[in-house]
Amino acid sequence: MKKVAIQGGMGAYHGIAAENYFEGEEIEIIPCNTFKDIFSAIKKEPNTIGIMAIENTIAGSLLQNHELLKENKLPIAGEYKLRISHCLATLPGEDIHEVKEIASHPIALMQCVEFLDTLPSVKIVEHEDTALAAKDISDEKLTGHAAICSQRAAEIYGLNILAKGIETNKHNYTRFLLFSNPWIVDELQKNEVLNKASIVFTLPHTEGSLSKVLSILSFYGVNLTKIQSLPIIGREWEYQFYIDLKFTDYNTYKQSLHAIRPLTNELKILGEYPEGKQSAI
Repeated sequence: MKKVAIQGGMGAYHGIAAENYFEGEEIEIIPCNTFKDIFSAIKKEPNTIGIMAIENTIAGSLLQNHELLKENKLPIAGEYKLRISHCLATLPGEDIHEVKEIASHPIALMQCVEFLDTLPSVKIVEHEDTALAAKDISDEKLTGHAAICSQRAAEIYGLNILAKGIETNKHNYTRFLLFSNPWIVDELQKNEVLNKASIVFTLPHTEGSLSKVLSILSFYGVNLTKIQSLPIIGREWEYQFYIDLKFTDYNTYKQSLHAIRPLTNELKILGEYPEGKQSAI
């Protein structure tokens, strides 16, 4: 049985992504309070697999998670793109006119802003996790309270679903990355075709330094699917660049990295992995 560490409680979107990724396999979900705790869980049990959100089509990149991947030096094993659909859930027997307070993760609240605008008199409260917001209502029997969470979380904690699909944008996807120790990654990628990579590097303060790197990648036919800059703490106005690449030929991709390495500083490969599946709308 595979052990998978997630951020959030049972019914969290991280857990749903893990179950979908390992569809047909038996897995044990290890809930963690924070993203940092996922890495601690892997250190405690080295065969554990971590899964962590890295970007959302509406909210953008989770910047701190890029740094966690780099700092902890656990290679990326794969990715999964999950369609995020939110529901509004309360204790059984309540209706929407009785709701005085709605709690959820800040990103989930942002994704449901149009729905929330229809409830101007309701207090909106940020919570650390969508599923745990539902759990709190269930455990503490909070009347007049609602959670924005997954349908799975509402079912797990015995809540009544008042509304489904309340997210503003119906093309709301979160991309998750899976990572673990190298021997686990090797096992997960057995018989897989690697056609994506995530790398990070810094650049010297010279004119056109980023443009030169991108031109070389283009010359080798490597497709840049994402670029994210982050400031380097303690080095004012200097940045590191996190880049996702897609390629059709592994050897050509490796040649492209060899070509750009002299132009970069501290280039690191965070992972090479197969392009992930995407859940249906």
